[in-house]
Amino acid sequence: MKVRVLVVLVTTWILIASAAWGKVTGREVEYRSGDTVLKGYLYVPQKTRVKGPRPAVMVVHEWWGLNDYARKRARMLAEQGYTALAVDMFGDGRIASYPDDAGKFANELMKNKAEAEARFNAGLDFLRRQPSVDPSRIAAIGYCFGGGIVLHMARQGADLRGAVSYHGTLATDEPAKPGRVKARILVFNGEADKMVPPEQVAAFNEEMTKAGARYRYVGYPGVKHSFTNPQADTYAKQFNLPLAYDPNADQNSWAQTLRFLKEIFRKGK
Repeated sequence: MKVRVLVVLVTTWILIASAAWGKVTGREVEYRSGDTVLKGYLYVPQKTRVKGPRPAVMVVHEWWGLNDYARKRARMLAEQGYTALAVDMFGDGRIASYPDDAGKFANELMKNKAEAEARFNAGLDFLRRQPSVDPSRIAAIGYCFGGGIVLHMARQGADLRGAVSYHGTLATDEPAKPGRVKARILVFNGEADKMVPPEQVAAFNEEMTKAGARYRYVGYPGVKHSFTNPQADTYAKQFNLPLAYDPNADQNSWAQTLRFLKEIFRKGK
């Protein structure tokens, strides 16, 4: 289902809800995919309304690597009561400072889908083993490069309750097959995103419909690529990239994501 959203300011209930959870602890963690050491960041809420194992969310970073932005999103999820793991897809915690390096890291992995899947699954397995986590209730969210990774895993039938992509690529050479997609899918993109043209959006909607996937696509008029990241304007100016932060689209997509997570994590769903 495709939805076109005219963005309006979101109320501050998200901040109020976040504060209610109290202290969050975070630490760097190491796990492996074959011989590759992956350095993620795990956040666990210390105050929760629910006793015992709880739902959890993986966060897959942009093409810059597992930087402060990806960790911030994981912490925001922990503030909502979820155990959250910001995963390392590039290995050894590598972070790019320039687009050429970021493109190199991302392209190396995307050319080797088996390795990308293995690294994602290594993070998923690590998260499942955490004592605070209900292994049957895990979702994944991703930004840009990470959004493409999350959608790829959903297409492959990853055992996730949900998959959320923000300004991620929608094109694929391995389209979803009917009946294979287990996760419910939520996608947010800007309609002025030069990296995700209208024909890519149309093909994605057709693919999801044919596959019988439970999905929703949200398009924001006039919004550009990387609209959730406050650093987007700096990157745009520094590297002459077609990016722009949009606070309204950022807040709206986050509010919808929190509602989506609550819905998919209800027991019995």
